[in-house]
Amino acid sequence: MRSNGVARSMTRRQVVLTALAAPALARAFGDASRFIPAVAQHPGTWDVRASGLRRLAWELQRRTSVEAVLEARAIPLDSPKLFELPFLYLSSDRELPPLTPAQVENLRRYLTFGGFVFADANDGSSGSGFDASFRREMARVLPQVPPKPLPTTHVVFKSFFLLDSAFGRTLTSAQLDAWTIGKRAAVLYSQNDVMGALARDESGSFEFEVTPGGDRQREYATRLAINVAMYALCLDYKDDGVHILEIMRRRR
Repeated sequence: MRSNGVARSMTRRQVVLTALAAPALARAFGDASRFIPAVAQHPGTWDVRASGLRRLAWELQRRTSVEAVLEARAIPLDSPKLFELPFLYLSSDRELPPLTPAQVENLRRYLTFGGFVFADANDGSSGSGFDASFRREMARVLPQVPPKPLPTTHVVFKSFFLLDSAFGRTLTSAQLDAWTIGKRAAVLYSQNDVMGALARDESGSFEFEVTPGGDRQREYATRLAINVAMYALCLDYKDDGVHILEIMRRRR
């Protein structure tokens, strides 16, 4: 069960459609009843996919029954405001510098008390760059919790759309990795730059080419991002099978 310290009010919201605006960062907090696409401020380059997060919020409202804030909101990893958020995006397009002791401790408490992090290698790295440095820092944050490949039977692959692989701007890895606390995947990690597939520039054009699968792969990356957001908000409630008929109807 989640601690009261982490906001959980986003489960099953009503549809609100709104227009997509230009990418931006906002630093004020509020709107506790809506999905907030929060991005972690860390010692490295942390804001390179703000437009992708903004697009995720828009797609979440358009395709699901969730209301969302349409700005990527920055939150320092050592801030107490972290505990107000059910979803936190952590990424970079290069090596992640070592976190401070205060950031390590605050992030550990956030995850232990029920918080959720979606980490994304914007550089599409494997064994170097963001990939190696993120794994190094997670060994400090959760030293007793080794990462494990997330099976495609996990609820995150059916929390809204039915998926069978981890898509993104690249296909560095066909799987997500998870740091699991109890039965809860507290951290999900993609090496495929998921938000890079969603990112748009101020003219509304996609910022990055998606390879090797082009537009089809971009669509599946968008669906994965929505599934991850829904998992953060709802956890495992779809494992009970109640929603299978509705999921199948949507897939058809």
